[in-house]
Amino acid sequence: MTGIKTTGEKKLMFFSGRAHPELAEEVAQELGVGVVPTKAFDFANGEIYVRYQESARGADCFLIQSHTAPINKWIMEQLIMIDALKRASARSITVIVPFYGYARQDKKHRGREPISARLIADLMKTAGATRVLTVDLHTDQIQGFFDGPVDHLFALPLLADYVGAKVDREKLTVVSPDAGRVRVADRWCDRLGGPLAIVHKRRDKDVANQVTVHEVVGEVRGRVCVLVDDMIDTGGTICAAADALYAHGAEDVIVTATHGVLSGPAADRLKNSRVSEFVFTDTLPTPVELSRDLDKLTVLSIAPTIASAVREVFRDGSVTSLFDEQ
Repeated sequence: MTGIKTTGEKKLMFFSGRAHPELAEEVAQELGVGVVPTKAFDFANGEIYVRYQESARGADCFLIQSHTAPINKWIMEQLIMIDALKRASARSITVIVPFYGYARQDKKHRGREPISARLIADLMKTAGATRVLTVDLHTDQIQGFFDGPVDHLFALPLLADYVGAKVDREKLTVVSPDAGRVRVADRWCDRLGGPLAIVHKRRDKDVANQVTVHEVVGEVRGRVCVLVDDMIDTGGTICAAADALYAHGAEDVIVTATHGVLSGPAADRLKNSRVSEFVFTDTLPTPVELSRDLDKLTVLSIAPTIASAVREVFRDGSVTSLFDEQ
């Protein structure tokens, strides 16, 4: 007989960057494991140093890092952490990206533009990632940018069940804030049993985050409207859409989004909006001033969803089965 046989068991190790430690701790608690101690700091010139305090040799490693502000710093830290795991002889490296940075740059709108979402996927693959696990990508085709398995999780069950338990479903209308979200809004309709409406908008191609709302397609008068989107950045799009719904006679407007990016003037816009409630998940950390001062803000934990997916991946199970009812 030649060779050596081993009977060792698989080992799951859970790592986290510094971008969103609260979510990492929640996921670790759901899994019943601890976050691997990691020494990470910035040098005086801004370079990032990372070293794990435990051996990762032969382990199935899961590394969570959400791409929050400052987004470029945390993406770079994640790449460095992936490289460190690869050089530590990890058996596999699953990169958990609750919010995938640069996802809106998924195609060329005009000449001489980059496809930055593809670049991020290439960087993670080159660094050593063997699998990507993410939540509600801006567009589904980003899954094809990564040359390896991608587990695409959905916050729809979490958000829809919360909203469905709060409102009278007989009066509920699901509203897509633009044509690109119609397919997602339609899935909300299937789950909650309400009709669909669409807010037609047009962006200024030369001015970022500048939106003009034109008209509402569908019946919203006297209805409780639930605006559904994947992310809210500066809040301009969603607040303008809410104003359009109220102008067309909506009784109430609730806004839901998986990712609360909440950049720049978002805090003031949300505070001054007529929207009765904003519902996000915690894929990104919520700004302190909003969580403290905005009573109509609700943040739901995505940790159980991520933890369930991690278990399925580690046990060679089916992540799709978690969302079969959709």
